[in-house]
Amino acid sequence: MFGKQAALDGVSLEVPSPQVLGLLGPNGAGKSTLMRLVAGYLHPSEGWVHVCGKNVQKHPIDTKRNIGYLPEHNPIHLEMYVREYLNYVAQLYHLSNRKVKVEEVIDRVGLSPEAHKLIGTLSKGYRQRVGLAQALIHDPAVLILDEPTSGLDPIQLADIRNLIKEVGKKRIVILSTHIMQEVEAMCERVVIIHRGQLVADDTVANLCSQPGGLDAAFQSLSKSV
Repeated sequence: MFGKQAALDGVSLEVPSPQVLGLLGPNGAGKSTLMRLVAGYLHPSEGWVHVCGKNVQKHPIDTKRNIGYLPEHNPIHLEMYVREYLNYVAQLYHLSNRKVKVEEVIDRVGLSPEAHKLIGTLSKGYRQRVGLAQALIHDPAVLILDEPTSGLDPIQLADIRNLIKEVGKKRIVILSTHIMQEVEAMCERVVIIHRGQLVADDTVANLCSQPGGLDAAFQSLSKSV
């Protein structure tokens, strides 16, 4: 609840691993609120959230160790160098082999050509890669991405999409967007939220097979709320 306003109303879902789950809905639907609840940054007024079998409210540290989170507004430190920043994140997670982990994640997200630069000098696409790197450096079981491709050019968009699909082969990825094409390109399953309510939970293939595809399904379901 935000004051008297319920951001989410009776939303319930279970996500097995591995899976790339798309959270689809218009701005203000409740997608970011749901992701913040899973990540433990907000506490539910009612109900509960479990990550890897543990209650997020009762075991906040343990559950956060299993979560990588890239919020919509990427909170990276622009005044730091790429390697310096990722080493700082690795220290926060108390990783014992920080140097190895930093180099592995730099290579994994395609940051090697830019790893020696100040983050503030990077393009938005490479800044998103830094955000993904910090979310992945501790090898989390659950990766939460809020609008990860917003504002990227077509080349950057294709690269980030491929990276997310590859990452999703071994873990849960919860991906928030309001763009239908993003869900079709990256996700196996889609949950549609509208006005705080869950209006659909199905495979992307099933929803896309309906007349008019995913867009028509979304429009129809949204009107029913």
